[in-house]
Amino acid sequence: MITLFNQFRTSNQFERTIFIVLPLMHFAGLLGLQFSATQPFFKALVPFHLITSLILLLIFHTDWSRPFIAFCGITYLIGFLVEALGVHTGLIFGEYNYGQTLGWKVIDIPAVIGINWLSLIYAVGVMVNDWHHSKIIKTFLAALIVVGLDILIEPVAIHFDFWSWATIKIPLQNYVAWYIISFGLLWLFYQLSFSKKNRLAVLFLGCQALFFVFHNLVFLLQ
Repeated sequence: MITLFNQFRTSNQFERTIFIVLPLMHFAGLLGLQFSATQPFFKALVPFHLITSLILLLIFHTDWSRPFIAFCGITYLIGFLVEALGVHTGLIFGEYNYGQTLGWKVIDIPAVIGINWLSLIYAVGVMVNDWHHSKIIKTFLAALIVVGLDILIEPVAIHFDFWSWATIKIPLQNYVAWYIISFGLLWLFYQLSFSKKNRLAVLFLGCQALFFVFHNLVFLLQ
């Protein structure tokens, strides 16, 4: 599998194709979710979109060392476990529950939620790594970016039944928890010794940000 990823990553034609396909995936989802006729179909595609996006990110990763594999495993597991604790106790993020859009669940938690954590932490970590700051400052800044993305994600997630809150207003506790957890995972990202290079990471984050900004603007206009 790693050999296959390396072959794809070093192919200029494959890279050009993915740099077109990834924005088109987000654009198609953006439009498809906004029209009532196509919304059920595109909601069903959300888990596959998350999985595909992570696979593409991993293809463009340049260093499949043991520390990197450990980072991926730990980040997925922590992301899943904090969500499980959050849903079943209400003590981490506040009172919330997952809907049907994110697909197959284990103990009431979508299996792909760990993938979402891994994709965001990894892509933001790669982007901020090129900034000329110490590791601790990068960790502080990258965690802020992850929380900023969550602020954009929340209204869209609620609208399309990714999850729902027990209260009308999203609790501040949610964003504090996102920052603390993101900070810990990003600290691990910068401490472990593996390459922090990925040509697709910034494009992925740009597509994600524009996707959620557009939906939020539509909600405001409505």
